[in-house]
Amino acid sequence: MAKQYRSNAMAAIHETMEALHDVGAIDKQTIRDFDETCLTTARTIPAEDIRALREREHLSQPVFARYLNVSRNLVSDWERGVKRPGGPALRLLTLIDKKGIQAIAC
Repeated sequence: MAKQYRSNAMAAIHETMEALHDVGAIDKQTIRDFDETCLTTARTIPAEDIRALREREHLSQPVFARYLNVSRNLVSDWERGVKRPGGPALRLLTLIDKKGIQAIAC
């Protein structure tokens, strides 16, 4: 998945910083700190939005779970607000929201 930057300017600056890291002008910790500043964070998705997203894609909970490589129970928990998606699942949900289920379909 391509990196998503806060702006085009941040993308250009980040590319420069990566080049400086590649030639040894800056250390690994500096580039990590810079990554945190430049890259966007995934927004939290409310329970009702997860259900609406699944329904928009015309998928059952078991099929939606299969696309996300999680259990049906976990999808159910997300939709009821018992649990919240995080990490890779949150990124996949964000991608599905922006580009549709075909963005992650094999």
